[in-house]
Amino acid sequence: MRVLVTGATGFVGGRLVPALLEAGHEVVALVRDADGYDALDGIEVVEADLLERESLDGVFEGIDAAYYLVHSMRTGGDFAERDRLAARNFVAAARGSDLRRVVYLGGLGETGDHLSEHLQSRREVETILAEDAAFELTTLRAAIVVGDGSVSFEMIRELVAKLPVMVAPKWVHNECQPIAIDDVVAYLVGVLDHPETAGETYEVGGPDVLTYAEMMRKTGRIMGAEPRIVSVPVLTPNLSAYWVDLVTDVPKSIAHPLISGLKNPVVADDGPIRELLPVELTPFEAAVERALADAE
Repeated sequence: MRVLVTGATGFVGGRLVPALLEAGHEVVALVRDADGYDALDGIEVVEADLLERESLDGVFEGIDAAYYLVHSMRTGGDFAERDRLAARNFVAAARGSDLRRVVYLGGLGETGDHLSEHLQSRREVETILAEDAAFELTTLRAAIVVGDGSVSFEMIRELVAKLPVMVAPKWVHNECQPIAIDDVVAYLVGVLDHPETAGETYEVGGPDVLTYAEMMRKTGRIMGAEPRIVSVPVLTPNLSAYWVDLVTDVPKSIAHPLISGLKNPVVADDGPIRELLPVELTPFEAAVERALADAE
């Protein structure tokens, strides 16, 4: 299958491209700067910007399936508007082409839970891709993805490294189902071999359901210094976002939207996807160890 990967230089896309190639697909990487992209042998590279509709002309010719893995949080400001524009340009450029399937990686969270701005934007992109498009959309929704390069995991790692004692908001006791980046990639690659996943939405998670406090303690234990965490009800997500600004190097344009999404539990109902793709899931501790080793 001839497959286009948007976001090919990103945390997920950078790992997905070689996995697709290994699975026998013909891979086309869409990047904004072809000269700055170190492509693997056998990868075709096309230069385009999803924020510029004209640059996408002809990109989808001969493409059977595409992965939509882009978001604009790293650029700061009104990321939701840029994500909205990018998704609409993608849909418009794909009309009349050979593209029949798109796989999208979104965020886990229930619509009725007063979603954060970040999760609202991810859900809006999903809606744009699903409506008025000639292709069928498969959506995977994940919570925290553990791996070197994951901003969510980087916040956890830096907090653990710099604060032996943490005064944390009460949401640290909310449950989450983190998933290793290798397992996310396995699901992303696997759905292409299952045409019945077209038009469907699946939640994906790892084998462990943990509170955020448990994730920090386990990460600290692996790093050699388990933190002491004291939760207080007066520290809101907004206040804790500014606290993260002081302690970590994660840009506030990324940290604030992510932290505001921690107020609700995010546990995956992954039974449906596991019936189709029984991926051997990576335990949280093993995922952390791998992420830390890759960062060295």
